[in-house]
Amino acid sequence: MTRKETTLDTTSTRLETILAARLSARKSRSQLRSLTDFPTRNADFSSNAYLSLSLIPEIRRAYLSCLEAHASLLSPSPPLLGSGGSRLLDGNSQFIQVLEKNIAAFHSAPSGLIFNSGFDANVGLFSCIPQAGDIIVYDELIHASVHDGMKLSRASQKLPFKHNSVIGEPPASGTTKGLDAVLLELSNGEAGREVRDGRINVFIAIEGVYSMDGDVAPLKEIISSVKHRLPRGNGYIIIDEAHSTGIFGKQGRGLVCELGVEDDMFLRLHTFGKAMSSSGAIILCSSTIREYLINYARTLIYTTAMPFSCLANIKVAYDYLAGGQVDALLHHLYNLVRHAHNLLVAICSRYQVSPKVLSVDQHPPKSPIIPVFTPDPRSLAQYCQERGFTVRPIVAPTVPRGKERIRVCIHAGNTTAEVEALSQVIEDWVQRKHSGNKEPVKVRERERL
Repeated sequence: MTRKETTLDTTSTRLETILAARLSARKSRSQLRSLTDFPTRNADFSSNAYLSLSLIPEIRRAYLSCLEAHASLLSPSPPLLGSGGSRLLDGNSQFIQVLEKNIAAFHSAPSGLIFNSGFDANVGLFSCIPQAGDIIVYDELIHASVHDGMKLSRASQKLPFKHNSVIGEPPASGTTKGLDAVLLELSNGEAGREVRDGRINVFIAIEGVYSMDGDVAPLKEIISSVKHRLPRGNGYIIIDEAHSTGIFGKQGRGLVCELGVEDDMFLRLHTFGKAMSSSGAIILCSSTIREYLINYARTLIYTTAMPFSCLANIKVAYDYLAGGQVDALLHHLYNLVRHAHNLLVAICSRYQVSPKVLSVDQHPPKSPIIPVFTPDPRSLAQYCQERGFTVRPIVAPTVPRGKERIRVCIHAGNTTAEVEALSQVIEDWVQRKHSGNKEPVKVRERERL
């Protein structure tokens, strides 16, 4: 072994020691992440596939038919396996361009551009759209991908506003202000002259539905504030509809379409990996913005395009929504959401449970996401998992310390019996905590439901 090789090995070992120590420290704080899977027979109360589209035989048949039809072509374009390169090289095709146009039309948008993931889309757009000197104002609970995009941005300021707060009481000193107060400060005084005159662009970054709490953005109030504080038209709202695609609006068109405020949005991001049971994402925008992204969004330019198999999946999911067949699924889904919430609230009421054990927001949920707060989410999650119900513990830093919870996601593919059985398991766990009983409770088998 050469001296150079020895030096490299020693450096590597030293680095791994440092990294191992950091992992150990994270584990001591109960924050260590790991990859897990569960038996397929478990009832799913964790995934973001709110519509359970992958379980619908009609969609499966349509997907296989699409693949078979494409494979039967003598000169398939795009190729059936792989894509051949990035969109700007060999990964583009007539199929994806038509798909983009159809999806944009479905959501009442001028045009659209497909990215490999919602993460790629957010990083790409926030890193290249804001120009030097521009300002980004973002909800304090905005997704990590937006933060990564902002780090690469040329914007001169990135300012948070209090989550889902537009106009409210003046905050205490040192706390985050609401959106209206942030915009007012930006346009005040001599420093705000360029903002008032419209020479500096202000981008407002929000989500339609926030994935950890399941709460919905007060979109009309946000629009009103932006128009009032930035009357020169230099306020640009960017909304991530990852968790509202498929479950809000007519035929699942999203929150923006449900409220009829398409013309008030600068950019919309719809992802396909949640309710659509696929992968990838699309940015809905003007034709000018689409061309700009093609030229400057590095997460599009320097990555291999999605293969036909993924594009076909997206197409059949949108065909299903456009066919109007999703309405019955949504009716069933929201009936289950209300039932699950009522059962969880009843548990807290029946046992007069302390928030130090378990708590649930008393207000009915507006989405399929129900956070169940507990300081001991790993224990509750494991208890449910061992009894055939997949839920996940959510801890800091994903959520603020003191807001730990399990995240219960209801799906159209769930049944009333599954919802009631999950509630019973959670109640059993509460009883054990309430009574101090540490003896294990008999495991229930899902097959007996």
